[in-house]
Amino acid sequence: MTNWLRRGGLIAMALMVTAPLDTFAASPDQLTDLTGRVQVLVTLKNRDNFSSEYRYDISVRNLSPDSITSDSLVIVLDKITNLAGEDHEALTGESFLKRFDVLDQDGQTSDGKPYFHIPSGSAPDLTPQSDSLPASIRIRNRDYVAVFTPSFKVFGQKRVLPDAKRPGGSTSATAPPEAAVAANRKTIDLLIQLLIKKGVLTEEEWKKATKP
Repeated sequence: MTNWLRRGGLIAMALMVTAPLDTFAASPDQLTDLTGRVQVLVTLKNRDNFSSEYRYDISVRNLSPDSITSDSLVIVLDKITNLAGEDHEALTGESFLKRFDVLDQDGQTSDGKPYFHIPSGSAPDLTPQSDSLPASIRIRNRDYVAVFTPSFKVFGQKRVLPDAKRPGGSTSATAPPEAAVAANRKTIDLLIQLLIKKGVLTEEEWKKATKP
């Protein structure tokens, strides 16, 4: 009983320490790629020729038959293409994305691509055929190239209905999907690693807390 209380206290501490960052729960690396099941709506709202800065409103339309948890939606600036549809420099192989300053981003994926949280609004879910609120994205072109096209990917989490509410589902309780269990385990591991890195917790203390 003591070990369980101690373990719960450590996890709660991890959540408190990482709360200001607000990146673990909705990091694209821990979510499902929904790009093929949604439509990304890109609207150019403003262009400043003096600073070569462009502001876009990006929203998501749910084209799937499933509801998506609103506060899990994240958009990733995946690439920037030129008029020929190329996204890399022909001679150097450098991504065009590296030539742009992406302002006010919420974080970066494991491969260094900027991402933004979609505002969740008042509804807990993005239902089928509905649109999300827009996220505002500012991109500054250091090369002052006149024409470019940003491309986005969308990550999030489907709303998993209880078995009793699914068509043909039974009322008996079932174990959570393996993918969800693995995602929860990965999240906890990341939290603990951050605690250890910050010096709040030692590996020895964590091992003792999780020992049966």
